[in-house]
Amino acid sequence: MKYVNANDILPEELLSGIQKYYQGGYLYIPKEAHRKSKQQTDYKIELGKRNQYIYLKHLEGRTNRQLGSIYHLSEPSIRRIISKERVRYQKMKERIEQIISLWGIEGRQISQIYPTAWEVITPTEINQSYIVKIYDNKEQLERNIKILTILAKCSIPVAEVIPARTGEQYVEHENSYFLMSKKLRGSNVTDIKDLAMTFKMGRAIAQLHNAFIECEKTIDFWDNSLLKEMKGWVLETLKKDGWQIIDKEEFSKTVKSLEQVYDHLPSQLIHRDVHFGNFLFFEGSLSGYIDFDLSQRNIRIFDICYFLTGLLAEESDEAFTSDEWMEHVKSVITGYESISPLSAVEKESIPCVMECIEILFAAYFISINDTKHAIDACHVLHFIKSCEIELKSAL
Repeated sequence: MKYVNANDILPEELLSGIQKYYQGGYLYIPKEAHRKSKQQTDYKIELGKRNQYIYLKHLEGRTNRQLGSIYHLSEPSIRRIISKERVRYQKMKERIEQIISLWGIEGRQISQIYPTAWEVITPTEINQSYIVKIYDNKEQLERNIKILTILAKCSIPVAEVIPARTGEQYVEHENSYFLMSKKLRGSNVTDIKDLAMTFKMGRAIAQLHNAFIECEKTIDFWDNSLLKEMKGWVLETLKKDGWQIIDKEEFSKTVKSLEQVYDHLPSQLIHRDVHFGNFLFFEGSLSGYIDFDLSQRNIRIFDICYFLTGLLAEESDEAFTSDEWMEHVKSVITGYESISPLSAVEKESIPCVMECIEILFAAYFISINDTKHAIDACHVLHFIKSCEIELKSAL
């Protein structure tokens, strides 16, 4: 029998996993009579999804050290993954380089900041940067332009759209639509445990909600319902999965609790994707709101709950303890209510809405065969359930 060094044949992440159970000796791995190609394919798919998440978090500003901690990989491995993912987007960069002249901008440097967004940096003497965002849906793009226009009139800091030289507000090219806007000053928050910043996030969400009411007067939006989602596609997805990740009784109890209060929860236009990545701060003050692609009518506390549950998704050493998270819950609510008071029913419903959001996430990840993140959402769900009493007391 021939022995080989595992370092020479196994991927680093797989070797690291094996070393948790056995290391420093010989390990016999028997031959498989019939190689299960499906298992190999599933493993490659999971690795592909993981690499995409790593690249996305890299674009959001995570360091290689942080990403290595989250995904249990070395920094050199993280760098290799980022480099390979960057190559995948090279063709899109080339497309943007071709059409950027339609805005009359020359001598620029182009860099990716999100899977569908690129920064265009002009020469230092001009000192202006722009963001080019790519859309596949024309209606969504045109609606977003209307949102930006109305919010700007409400003195909400949003990106200014730059018309092309033709006077059109966007450019159509090869079945895609390109929108250019001035880059807002500021950056995403990196210290997610800063209580002062979560207080400001609470205020920022409330200010945006107030301005969104003006948008509803002139723009038609998708009138969504968290309750209908839970009783519709979420339920069907979990049934199809055989309740393997989310317990059926747990689901029914949570939805019943939401149903009892749902008609008493105020609905309006919401952002629907509230996290530190979509709110910019400059010198400690809010400097801009971005990404209204998912905006819809829904219960307004959805945005607050979405943001707070998102803080729990942290997988690195920066993950919140229950006490730390509870302080941030209080901070966000206090910030929100400094602008717009919440009703007693809304406060009472926050734990239930948080739990529904995590069940929704679990169902979504199940639907795209992403078991890892579905299980992660389930863990957050159970964490929130374990904090229900403390949450209601704090609120």
